[in-house]
Amino acid sequence: MSKEMFIRQLEYDFKVIEKQLDQSFDKINNLIDQVFIMDSPIYKLSCPKQELYLLKDPQFNLIDQTNFKSNIVQEVKPLIISKITQQVNLKQQSDQQLQQSSLPQSQSIQCPSQFKPFNYQIIKDNSIYQNEWCCAMAYNKDCSCVALSCDKQIKIYEFKQAILKQIHVLYQHQKDVLTLSFMKKSNQFISGDSGGSILIWSINKKWYCSQTIQAHIGSIRCLIMNNNEDLFITSSYDNTIKFWVKQNDWIWQQTITDHKLQVNQLSLNDKENKVISCGEDKLILVIEYFESDKKWIVIQNITVEDLGCRICFINNNQFTFQPIIGNLMHVYQMNNISKQFVKTKDINVNESDSDFGELFPQQFLKQKQLLVSKHGNSINLIRKTEVDQFIVEQSIQFDSYYIFGQMSDDGEYLITWDSQSNQIQIRKYAEQ
Repeated sequence: MSKEMFIRQLEYDFKVIEKQLDQSFDKINNLIDQVFIMDSPIYKLSCPKQELYLLKDPQFNLIDQTNFKSNIVQEVKPLIISKITQQVNLKQQSDQQLQQSSLPQSQSIQCPSQFKPFNYQIIKDNSIYQNEWCCAMAYNKDCSCVALSCDKQIKIYEFKQAILKQIHVLYQHQKDVLTLSFMKKSNQFISGDSGGSILIWSINKKWYCSQTIQAHIGSIRCLIMNNNEDLFITSSYDNTIKFWVKQNDWIWQQTITDHKLQVNQLSLNDKENKVISCGEDKLILVIEYFESDKKWIVIQNITVEDLGCRICFINNNQFTFQPIIGNLMHVYQMNNISKQFVKTKDINVNESDSDFGELFPQQFLKQKQLLVSKHGNSINLIRKTEVDQFIVEQSIQFDSYYIFGQMSDDGEYLITWDSQSNQIQIRKYAEQ
């Protein structure tokens, strides 16, 4: 793990801890304010000694503390209920799995969609030890080649029969590589790094850098491309979203500056006329392309309760959003009348008190109607059914929050790297 990557992750850790502490202290201060019926909250007192004296005041012991205790119970009660609910759900899932395994094959429970139950099984003998952090992965169009970032390097692997064989190492990046994206119509791929640089790679017997773009003043967090491969979109730690179009070379087209903090992930809809984004500022932006103006315009600004690292279009009228904390993923649907996206349902996933590895994007595979979403120390594989339900088919647990990976476009392989095992691991789809 490079020094730069370690510092960036450490800063992110402190930011999450600071946020949780601030929320806890705010609640405690508000309760104390109510007990003393103070005009000015304790946290606004300028003298620390004055605060200490106030808390040691013997009057505190004379006050009827019934309301105070009641308020504390009210704060703790939702947490207890949430934990109990989580345990009940886990118990129900365990009972259902036990019941299904004990039934004869003819009486087995039917999957509520056109697909059979499945899981992704690790091929242990094909794992590769990798000490440097692998924050990004990408497959070429026929899944015969895989690119992986290893700090500042990009390693190119031949991928055959679930075996990775290293064939090239690219050294041109000066900073850690955070995003990789293969073009499906041509033998090219794009990489972005923590210094804001984007490199276009082409091949002529060997891979070489055909264009370098200084795209952002902060690290590249996400890079997506349209199907025609004449447009790609980037988001950055510098709070911006930028659009790039292909002429003779790739050139800048437009910048969106509505986010106030770093932009974590982007997703493009099927029609490729809308982009959604989520950021550290607890905002989801819906951005639409207007052909008459030849311009991308923010048409909706959604404020969410907690920030998230992952967002993904399911179809033109629906997308999912994963907050970093809690056990719920949110589903947003476009209202037919207002044409605005509104939250319509929640998907119960694993509980998490924080989330890292924000560079692991959500993916929705239409061929398998499968959503791939990291949350905390788990990768959740969620099936969308014919009746528009979302069912967690498999939750792969890791011993680390720092997990990075990518599913192949056909859904046959899931390749991951995590900071605990320090291994590139390959999992293969198997129907049960």
